[in-house]
Amino acid sequence: MERSRPPKRHLTVSDDPKIGSRSSPRPRGAPTDNFGQSHGAGHLPFRRLPSPALMAPPPPPPPPGVRIVFLSLLLLFLLTSTAADSGAASAVAPGQEEFTEELLLRPLPDRKALAHFHFRSSAPPADSVGRHHHLFPKAISQLVKKYHISELELSFTQGRWNYEQWGGFDPMSTSNAKPPGVELWAVFDLPLPEIDATWKNLTHTLSGMFCASINFLESSTAFSAPRWGFKLSEGNLRYGALPREAVCTENLTPWLKLLPCRDKAGIASLMYRPSIYKGYYHSQKLKLRSSQSLGIILDQTLTVVLQPNTVSGKQLHSTHGQLQPNWSMRHLFNRKLSGKCLVSKSSKIFIEVDKGIADKVNKTGSGLSWNNEFFELSNNPDRLIKGLNKLEVQSASLYEYDVSKYSEEQPFDVGITWKLPLIWSCAPSPFHASRFLMGSGNERGSIALSFMSTNLHKQIFGSTNDCSIKAVIFQVVPWYVKVYYHSLEIFIDGNRKTVSEVVDKIHVTPSEDKLLPGTLEMLLKFPCNMQSATLTLDFDKGFLHIDEYPPDANQGFDIPSALVSFPEFNSARSYPEIDALLGSPLLENFQEDSIVKSYTEALLVPLTTPDFSMPYNVITFTCTVLALYFGSLLNALRRRISEEERELKKTATRHGLIRLWLAKLRGQKVDPMESGSASESAGSKKLLFKVVFVAVAAVLFHYFSNNS
Repeated sequence: MERSRPPKRHLTVSDDPKIGSRSSPRPRGAPTDNFGQSHGAGHLPFRRLPSPALMAPPPPPPPPGVRIVFLSLLLLFLLTSTAADSGAASAVAPGQEEFTEELLLRPLPDRKALAHFHFRSSAPPADSVGRHHHLFPKAISQLVKKYHISELELSFTQGRWNYEQWGGFDPMSTSNAKPPGVELWAVFDLPLPEIDATWKNLTHTLSGMFCASINFLESSTAFSAPRWGFKLSEGNLRYGALPREAVCTENLTPWLKLLPCRDKAGIASLMYRPSIYKGYYHSQKLKLRSSQSLGIILDQTLTVVLQPNTVSGKQLHSTHGQLQPNWSMRHLFNRKLSGKCLVSKSSKIFIEVDKGIADKVNKTGSGLSWNNEFFELSNNPDRLIKGLNKLEVQSASLYEYDVSKYSEEQPFDVGITWKLPLIWSCAPSPFHASRFLMGSGNERGSIALSFMSTNLHKQIFGSTNDCSIKAVIFQVVPWYVKVYYHSLEIFIDGNRKTVSEVVDKIHVTPSEDKLLPGTLEMLLKFPCNMQSATLTLDFDKGFLHIDEYPPDANQGFDIPSALVSFPEFNSARSYPEIDALLGSPLLENFQEDSIVKSYTEALLVPLTTPDFSMPYNVITFTCTVLALYFGSLLNALRRRISEEERELKKTATRHGLIRLWLAKLRGQKVDPMESGSASESAGSKKLLFKVVFVAVAAVLFHYFSNNS
């Protein structure tokens, strides 16, 4: 019988575990196929055939005509989108952010020069708080949005504006002459109960931004809420001042960081620190206005009064002994101007000639050219602008220079050279106001406010005397100066007048101890023919807690400057030759209606000051007595008795031996126990005496300390 053979089996790659199994390790050196699978030696690799779609031949290229049509359509689409973008940009241009920079130079009658820097940054209305800004400082935008500010003005001033020499009836003195120290006021768009808390947060924010002590204004004793004496408001205005705040470069540096080019380019590059801070007057100001229709407008101004460097320049002596030095920008700021800030919309420099100079030049018939009989400008100006006051009388003339024409290769420098001696005076305010203290001692005193007429009414109202001049007084007094407002006395030309004859309106906010300062708002009516007037108010000096005294308490305590405004007089100017759309922000501010106002001096009141060395002396004496008392008491109570007895025995033994030797020499008998007992009794008596003495000293100290 034949055995049945098993059927033949055909092996595949996946059937043999030694060859095609995926779980079996691949032998070292075994070849792999295109898909990474290994196969044994002598065995054909397993390959996957590509799909028919991949094996299809590539499509033929499009004909040249179709390619040309496609490129033409693409080019037409790009041109159309570019034109649409340019049209949209031109339509949005009025709402974009803008930045302008300007500088005004003016010679002053007392041999000095005025330099006024003006920078304006504007941002369109925006609903988003965190929007991206290209030119406008984002910190200011967030400040306005967070605290809901409608208007804000912050000024740092060193020195006092000389209203008699530098003028008091022009826009420069009205808007840019500020009191010494720091002055801050803000108008909020908030409900009245939330304003005080917002003001406190605002002071802390500004203090950190400008590296100053503005946070001292957070206390309710440091700010007030004027009604109409400072600015018309509905209770949403807060005002505060720090007369003793020092101004230095730490305040100027963050102020410059708000500019797009800082002080690296443009007109701001002229701000050479040693030249600015050696002047007679220095005031940097930040003012912003916010509204839903106009957005945010930020004005940054720096006003300095400098003494020209007359060493290199020629001095001219007039017949009255008046010196008129020649000066230029290089002499004033120790550098030239190397072009404008690249992102600024306009960059201009003005040289202003006062009305007194313009009148004398016009009398000669030479006209206000840049080279006339009295003075000569170093560069030919681009144009001449004549200003008019409210009476349509020429007030001043401006020579304009466009800085965009100059660069680092051709820097700009302009100055004035005097040919003939010239004396003039600036237009004053209707009255020169000054303030001083009367009385002596540390108990009571008086505040006096004096007015001296400048006869300005004769130029405005004529020679008639049947008229009156209104004056508004705004004064904030600290709580520790307790003013008696009923003691108001008014003297006109030396004659005492009743309050009802002069005071037309008055609003008083009495001070509260350690809570609120006193505020005085008063509207006065003076006759036009008045030459002098004096107002006096009596006050008592309060007492402060020892923690409320400043480190330099013996210097005195400051009373902020009083503000005197004349609502019937307006210092605005008009420039008919300037197009309103192409004008400068600086001249726009000069054209705004602004009431003539002036600040008085800050007062220094000496208060009763304790002897701050007395606590130190008392503490030193008390600590010394307590140290002696406790030291002696602890020494007597904590001393070890065994050590005392051991010391007594040693002493007695030494003394006993000597007595025994002496007795033996004399032939006497001495008992050693008697000597030891005698020494022990003497030591115990000393210890008892010490304890009694310390106890008596403690009782006496306690008795005298309670009685004192």
